[in-house]
Amino acid sequence: MLEIKNIIRYEVEIYHVVNTIFRSCSYVVSQDGISWLVDCGDVDQIMPLIDGKLVGVLLTHAHFDHIYGLNHLLRFYPNVVICTNEAGKDGLFSDKLNFSRYYGDPFVLNQQDRVSLVTDGEMIPLFGDIKAQAMFTPGHSPGCVTWMVEDAVFTGDSYIPGVKTVTNIPHSDKLLAAQSEELIHKMIEHRSVYPGHAASEGMI
Repeated sequence: MLEIKNIIRYEVEIYHVVNTIFRSCSYVVSQDGISWLVDCGDVDQIMPLIDGKLVGVLLTHAHFDHIYGLNHLLRFYPNVVICTNEAGKDGLFSDKLNFSRYYGDPFVLNQQDRVSLVTDGEMIPLFGDIKAQAMFTPGHSPGCVTWMVEDAVFTGDSYIPGVKTVTNIPHSDKLLAAQSEELIHKMIEHRSVYPGHAASEGMI
């Protein structure tokens, strides 16, 4: 079921879509005819929310429920950049690492040149002076990145309010997850949290 809400912060619009697979969340962040995505699920539901030019996708991590719409998206927006770290890139090109092979619909990104690697703490220009800061928050997955945009923090599966971080899957690390959650708690002081799932059932 599609759930959308529009939130205005510093003249930036944030649209929230709950995807059909595991109720993962995608976000459209827009200002003055320019849009970015945070994660990419149900493209048919996301596209009507894109305001003008779509520049790129900020990935919180490369588990398939957060990336499965990327190849579909690239058919309509072939020039978008996909921002992630080295571990996230590995997941984009391995149906084993992103777990999609185990759910009957193997996914591998079909355009390697669209991936842009980010470093921990790097600032990505979004709109004028507004930037997204990439903070590496491994634990749930080695490729987890939390993105801070002004007073909005997109935490993916590294932090979902009221839900224990999942660390019982391959390549997860309980100690790193606890350290990342401690960092995120500092980041979200006086800021709004936009997590990677609307509910915990079945999420990976």
